[in-house]
Amino acid sequence: MPRIAGIDVPSDKRIVIALTYIYGIGPYRSRQILKEAGIGESIRAKDLSEGDVTKIASIIEREYVVEGQLRRQAQQNIARLRDIGCYRGSRHRRGLPARGQRTRTNARTRKGPKKTVAGKKGVKEMHRG
Repeated sequence: MPRIAGIDVPSDKRIVIALTYIYGIGPYRSRQILKEAGIGESIRAKDLSEGDVTKIASIIEREYVVEGQLRRQAQQNIARLRDIGCYRGSRHRRGLPARGQRTRTNARTRKGPKKTVAGKKGVKEMHRG
């Protein structure tokens, strides 16, 4: 298992796919990195030489923000929105969608599982006497 940017990338997968296991690198960036390093996309991660791994790691370190630093940056951006008290910050604070989605239905990812509230009793039960 080659170790790139502090992550053990899967050795049985093609390197173009294995690089996407690093947070902040998707398929497009993975191809760009391999093109710059001069490595073919079809090579398996376990078949890379030490020099290739070093070349890939140095390109990632030099040009991209990945893993812990990227996660920290995202958290700082959200904390800044909260601190300045903007609408998006208040939505983050309350755990609701921040980009204009409806919340009457279909906001379960942000709101979590349903919290059932007891409804009113039926009209028939109220008029028994």
